[in-house]
Amino acid sequence: MMTRRDFFKGTGALIVGFALFPHARTVAERLPGSLSRHPGIDSWLRINADGTVTVLTGKIELGQGIVTAIAQIAAEELDVAVTRVRVIMADTRQTPDEQYTVGSRSVEQSGVAMRAAAAEAKMFLLQRASEKLDAPVERLEVRDGTVRVSGGEARVSYWELLGGKRFEIEASGRGKIKDPGEHTIVGRPIERLDIPAIVTGGSVYVQNLRMDGMLHARVLRPPGYGARLQEIGRGVEEMPGVVKLVVDGSFAGVIAEREEQAIRAWEALRRLAKWSPGPELQGAENLYEHLSKLPVETEEVAKHGDVESALREGVRLEATYRRPYHMHGSIGPSCAVAELRDGRLKIWTHSQGVFPLRRSLADLLPLAEDKIDVIGVQGSGCYGHNGADDVAADAALFAMRLPGRPIRVQWMRDDEHAWEPYGSAMILQLRASLTDAGRISAWNCELWSDAHATRGDLLAGRYVGKRRGEPSRGFLGGAHRNAEPLYELPNRRITAHYLRGPLRVSALRSLGAYANVFAIESFMDELAGKAGIDPVKFRLEHLRDERARVVLRRTAEMLGWKNERLPGNTGIAFARYKNTATYCGVGFEVAIEAGRLRLVRAVSAVDAGLIINPDGLANQIEGGIIQSASWTTKEQVRFDRHGVTSRDWDTYPILRFSEVPLVEVAVLDRPDEPPLGAGEASQGPASAAIANAVYRATGKRVRDLPITPDRLA
Repeated sequence: MMTRRDFFKGTGALIVGFALFPHARTVAERLPGSLSRHPGIDSWLRINADGTVTVLTGKIELGQGIVTAIAQIAAEELDVAVTRVRVIMADTRQTPDEQYTVGSRSVEQSGVAMRAAAAEAKMFLLQRASEKLDAPVERLEVRDGTVRVSGGEARVSYWELLGGKRFEIEASGRGKIKDPGEHTIVGRPIERLDIPAIVTGGSVYVQNLRMDGMLHARVLRPPGYGARLQEIGRGVEEMPGVVKLVVDGSFAGVIAEREEQAIRAWEALRRLAKWSPGPELQGAENLYEHLSKLPVETEEVAKHGDVESALREGVRLEATYRRPYHMHGSIGPSCAVAELRDGRLKIWTHSQGVFPLRRSLADLLPLAEDKIDVIGVQGSGCYGHNGADDVAADAALFAMRLPGRPIRVQWMRDDEHAWEPYGSAMILQLRASLTDAGRISAWNCELWSDAHATRGDLLAGRYVGKRRGEPSRGFLGGAHRNAEPLYELPNRRITAHYLRGPLRVSALRSLGAYANVFAIESFMDELAGKAGIDPVKFRLEHLRDERARVVLRRTAEMLGWKNERLPGNTGIAFARYKNTATYCGVGFEVAIEAGRLRLVRAVSAVDAGLIINPDGLANQIEGGIIQSASWTTKEQVRFDRHGVTSRDWDTYPILRFSEVPLVEVAVLDRPDEPPLGAGEASQGPASAAIANAVYRATGKRVRDLPITPDRLA
C-alpha cells in the first residue's frame, strides 16, 4: 500500500501547481483587457491629496485621442470631473506593461481595464466612506469626488479618504460598472486634452523637449543598405561646438552644443566618410515581377467547401491587385532624448512600445534592463512602426559615450524617408465564380507579402561594432489581416505567400488590411458589374451580419443611393476591421479634371460599439480616410539598385490641404455593445471606394496603386 508520505513525494508538485491559487486564477481570467495581467489597482489609479486623480496607461498617444478617452472612462466610473484627471502614459517607471499601442486595441485593452479598475476603486472608496460616515454604502452618493449620505449633510471626499496613499488592493472583478444609461461623461464629445497645447505651440511633442545642459547629435547614415564604414575622415572634432565624434563599427555620428553645429558637422562627415558598397537592391525596374519570383513560405489561412469544383461552374472572373511600398511619412522626423547619469539610462521617445523597446535596448547596450527607463512622449505624426525605436537606440548609444548630459537626436528628413521601415508591397490574385442568380459560389484569394511588423530590429544594431544577428522574420500574420471577406461565401480559400522583399519593412497603419480590403472591395464591384446588379444591393445580398448591413446602407444613403442606384462618379466599399473590430463603410465622389483625379467628397458610417468620445471616433475615421486617400492617389516608395530615392516631399508627395475632400462621418452608437477599436478601420474601405468611384467616372478599372494621372491616361 502507498503511504501518505509516498503519495506526497510522488504527486505533491502536481497538487501544488494546480490548486494553490485557484481563486486568484479564476479572478484573473474574468478581469477585462490588460487588468488580467496587472490586477493591482495602484497600477492604474492614484487619488491625490490636491483633489486630482492620476490615471496610468501603458498605451501611448499617437493622435488617436487615447489620453482623452482614458480620462473620460476613469472620470465616469469614479464620478469625478474630467478636469480633475491627469494621465500618465507609457512609462516603464510607472505604468503597467501593455506591450505595444497597435491594432486599434487601446480602448479594447487599456480602456476596459481602466473602467473595471476605476469601478473597483470606487467600491473601495465607498466602503471607506461608509465607515467614516457611519452609513451603509447603499445610502451613499458621489458627486465630483465627494461622497455624501443621501438626504443628509455628512460628507467626505476621496482626497480625505485616500489622498496621497496607495490602494494596496487587487481587482476582484466585483466593482459595479455603470450601465450606459447612467453615463454623463462617456459618450460625450469631450475636447481633446492635448489640443490646446498643440495649437498654441506648447511642449507636447518629443521634438519640442528641451532640457538643461542638453546636447544635440546627428547620425551618419550609410549610402545604402548593407554598406560598411571604411574611413571616417578627420577634422570634424575641431569644428565649432563639436563635443564628441562617436564611431562604433559602422555606426557613427557627432555630438555638439547646438543643433545647427551638429548639422554642420554631420554634413562634413557625409563628405569625408568612405563606405564599402552594400549588395545591390533587386526589383527596382519591375517590383511585382521580382516579388512574384522570390522564395516563399506558404500558409493556407482559411478554407471552406470545395473551391476548385465551384470555380469550374458559372460565370468566372479573375483579377490581380497590387500595392507598392508605403512610408509613414511622419511630418515630424523621429526624435528622442537620452541621458546616462549614475549608471542609469533614461530615454524620452515616441515609441509605440516602451517596455519592449527597453528589452531591445538591453540587448544592444552593455546595460541591464532594470537600469533603463523609457518614458513615452507624444510624437509629431505616426501610425505604425516608424523610426521612433531606431532614434531611441541612436540617442542611447550617444548617451552611453557621454554620461551626465541629456543628448537629443533628431533625424533629418532624408533619414526619415530613406531609413524608416516601410509598409510592405503586396500582390493579390483573386478568382471567383457567380451563379446564374448573381450569387458568389466560389472565392479564391492568393496574396504575396513581406512581414508587417519587425519590431525589435533596431537599425543601429545592424551597424554597431558588435553586430547583432539577422533580424527576425517578423509578424507574418499581418499580411492576411482582413484577407477573408465578411461576406457569405459558401466555398472560399485564402492562401498567403510570405516573402522577404528588397526593402526594410514593418508595421504601417492597418497592416495588410489596406491592400486586402482594396482588393476585396474592388473585386466585389467587378463581380456586381458582371452580374448586372447594383454594387450596394450585391453586397447586401451577401451579408448576414445585421450590424454590417446597417453600416453599409447608411453609408450608401449618405452617398446618395436611391432606388438601388448610386449617383455617377461615386464608389462605395465596406469592411469590418480584422473582422472583429469596428464596422466601417466609406463612399467617395470623384471628378476627373484635365486628366487628373480630384477627390470631391467622402462619407462614412461607422459602428464601434459603445462610444467613449464621438468626436474622437469621428476624427479617427476622418484621419484614416484622408491618409488612405493619400496612399491611394499619390504615395509609393521608389528605389534603384543603390538605395531608396524617395528622400523628400518632392520625390514622395503626399496629399496637400488643397486636395483634401469634404468628409462627413456618421457615428452609430451602440451603448449596449463592447467598445471596438476604430483607429485603422477606414484605411481599406477608403482605397476601394476611390477606385470604384474612378471606374464609374471613367470606365477604367485601376488595380495597381497609386491611382496616378499616368494610370488614368
